[in-house]
Amino acid sequence: MRTKKANACDHSCLMCRYVMQEWLGQIDLHRKNIKLKKGEQFIREGEPVRGIYFIQSGFVKVHRNLGDRETIVRFAKKGEMVGHRGISSEQSVYPISATALAATQLCFVALPFFLSTLRINPELSYRLMLFFADELHLSEQKMANLAQLSVKNRLAWSLLLLHRVFAEGTEEGYIGLELSKKDLAAYVGTTYETVYRMLAELADSNAITVDKKKIFLKNKELLNKLATEKYGE
Repeated sequence: MRTKKANACDHSCLMCRYVMQEWLGQIDLHRKNIKLKKGEQFIREGEPVRGIYFIQSGFVKVHRNLGDRETIVRFAKKGEMVGHRGISSEQSVYPISATALAATQLCFVALPFFLSTLRINPELSYRLMLFFADELHLSEQKMANLAQLSVKNRLAWSLLLLHRVFAEGTEEGYIGLELSKKDLAAYVGTTYETVYRMLAELADSNAITVDKKKIFLKNKELLNKLATEKYGE
């Protein structure tokens, strides 16, 4: 992980988009740029909270360990924030880890400055509340899926979600995030072997096409049907 003096920023992240115009200069004074290589971890579960990270380019997986198994909580892209789960009045450590999935550039601000920014910029506080609400809703949906959907159906739901989130800038139908089957399994909540088999079944039914780490959604109607089909239906 390489930290360097902040250079020009396009101010496209969540924080910069919703602060007062005159506060952008303060952000430029307090932020640091961090360059990561693919596979480089920049947050470790249980470490003291240092601050908040905003993605300027690249992709990041947010994950945690449950016993000896890794679970991926979410994937994040340009403009999104990582490390906010460490904001709490009752704890001072990160409850998650975060790792770059590709060459990635981050903007980092220390936690005290970020909290001051929230106090001074009500629009940012409001947008952050909505961000937390959306993230909570998605987490609850994933928990419900574990109880109500088969692995194949959870995989269909996950592929549709990933396509919706990462479709920008890619050819129609493709998921704009290349994932290993190991990471996809950790996101769906199953094993590598099972996700490999389920991908093959979806491909055989012409729902998707798989080319190494690239996934093309060939039949979204079928995937939508699977994603809403609960056990026993």
